[in-house]
Amino acid sequence: MNMLRKSALLSAVAALAAAAVLVTGCGRKAPAPTGKKSSLTIAVVPKTTTNTFWLTVKAGADAAAKDTGVNIIWRGPTQETDIPGQMTILEDFINQRVDAIVMAACDSKALIPTVEKAIKSGTPVVTIDSGIDSNIAASFVATDNIKGAKAAADELAKLVGGKGKVGVIPFVSGAATSTMRENGFKEGIRKYKDIRVVLTLYCQSDISQGMAVTEDMLTRYPDMAGIFAANEPGAVGCARAIDQRGAAGKVKVVAFDAADDEIQALKRGTIQALVVQNPFRMGYDGIKTAVAIKNGRKVPRRIDTGVTVVTKDNMDQPEIQKILYPLKK
Repeated sequence: MNMLRKSALLSAVAALAAAAVLVTGCGRKAPAPTGKKSSLTIAVVPKTTTNTFWLTVKAGADAAAKDTGVNIIWRGPTQETDIPGQMTILEDFINQRVDAIVMAACDSKALIPTVEKAIKSGTPVVTIDSGIDSNIAASFVATDNIKGAKAAADELAKLVGGKGKVGVIPFVSGAATSTMRENGFKEGIRKYKDIRVVLTLYCQSDISQGMAVTEDMLTRYPDMAGIFAANEPGAVGCARAIDQRGAAGKVKVVAFDAADDEIQALKRGTIQALVVQNPFRMGYDGIKTAVAIKNGRKVPRRIDTGVTVVTKDNMDQPEIQKILYPLKK
């Protein structure tokens, strides 16, 4: 009986030892027995994380991550002007050796060396919304900003009756998106011989600064006929300044993006038209493109996510409502 007990004990010890070998794998952790392959990790680095546009980009990226089974890490600077901060975030992701990076550059030139470093380390980069002045990124997923800004110019020209003084509010000097919208608008408005761009002031992607530059424009040019605001903070600040002056409808405003404050300003007549992008699709297509690259597939160098001009007259149409409220269930 004692011999039988001793034999059983030895067998149990041997079984435990064998299990330990399977778990430790010579010092390596064994895969969790989930039956599911480990997924890719993709870093998403927006220009900032603090406004509606970028939160919609995140929603698109989250949806694509769910559809493709990858993990995403969302991290960006608190301000679009924080170029060093964005560089640091990207450096951290490169050092972590994430599988791919999807990013919107705060500056089209300053971010080139960081993107080059990522690519040299074996990390593919897809740019969204705002690219860099180089063709090293695998793909660029964005609005055709020049085309959209030209549409804004045509709309504003119609609103001011083809004549008068207009102001331009880009956001950050050196940011590719800001530059393209500024240049596209000015190129588009140039064909209207009786319209003159009298002032261009940057809002630094800040609502209070958008108010300040609008006040400056209207003080220096009381007969200002119209203003083009090139992004959400500039547009919201512009609308607030015009409302405070009681100038709603007198100074025509065409703006990019479709934050709730902009939509409300459109409804009450402070803003007359919005050039609406598709930030959800930017986030979604950015992740899908990065996954395709990691799976060895060829991807387009340029993906145009489109724009729609929204006015008070068409904003209640079902297809326009879907564009204005992409996160609405």
